[in-house]
Amino acid sequence: MKDYQKQWETLRNRMEAYARQDMAVAFSGGVDSALLLKLAVLCGNQQGTKVYAITASTDLHPLEDKALAEKVAMEMGAQHQILSVQELDPAGIRENPTDRCYRCKRYLFQKIKEMAKDLGAELVMEGTNADDRHFYRPGLKAIQELGIISPLAEAGLTKDQVRKLAAEYGISVADRPSAPCLATRFPYGTYLTKEKFKQAEEGEAFLKSLGLYNVRLRVHGHIARIEVDPVYMETLLANKEAVTERLKNLGYWYITLDLEGFRSGSMDIGLKM
Repeated sequence: MKDYQKQWETLRNRMEAYARQDMAVAFSGGVDSALLLKLAVLCGNQQGTKVYAITASTDLHPLEDKALAEKVAMEMGAQHQILSVQELDPAGIRENPTDRCYRCKRYLFQKIKEMAKDLGAELVMEGTNADDRHFYRPGLKAIQELGIISPLAEAGLTKDQVRKLAAEYGISVADRPSAPCLATRFPYGTYLTKEKFKQAEEGEAFLKSLGLYNVRLRVHGHIARIEVDPVYMETLLANKEAVTERLKNLGYWYITLDLEGFRSGSMDIGLKM
């Protein structure tokens, strides 16, 4: 509790200092960027500076993410901007390379910086938390290279602490599961297309409709490998006929349940880091 209070004070002090100038927050609508945006708006209002929430609308993220981001930004009272980006070819990630996240983040944040500058905000921040630094996150290198600020990570706040603080502020997405881009559903080296993204997106949407919390539909060719938290496996199996029918109708031939359950970054297994 003592560490949490200290980290919160560090974050607040940093945000108050950053808010002396107009700011832009790279805003996905998830809990990390939502907490960051909330604090940015509060501090900006105190100091009379502007805060822009910039949401990248791309093929790699479900449409529901954009709608949610719009809703949450409105709740925060931020000036929301949508940045439409088609990054598969321009960012060089069509073949889903192992450094996809680096290439994609660098391309996206260059565009975000350009939009922020046009709006008059030289300072751009994003919602990486301290836990992210312990996983394979090549995109963090791109963020650092571009001079993007990561206040949550700087203050040492973990994901659980971010959720706790978000709940204390009454942020509506405090308990929202993490939602990484759709490219993470495919093995490295897979040729990525809008059609494949849509197929995986619709499959996951159906699985979520069953009341599952963390869920990923990992796609290995014609095989759909489902990851859910172990506590929800019985729910999934109780609906196995409906799940099988829906996913086969989407075009998958084989429907499997991963017995290890949900785990972030499962497609990174075997990579030399």
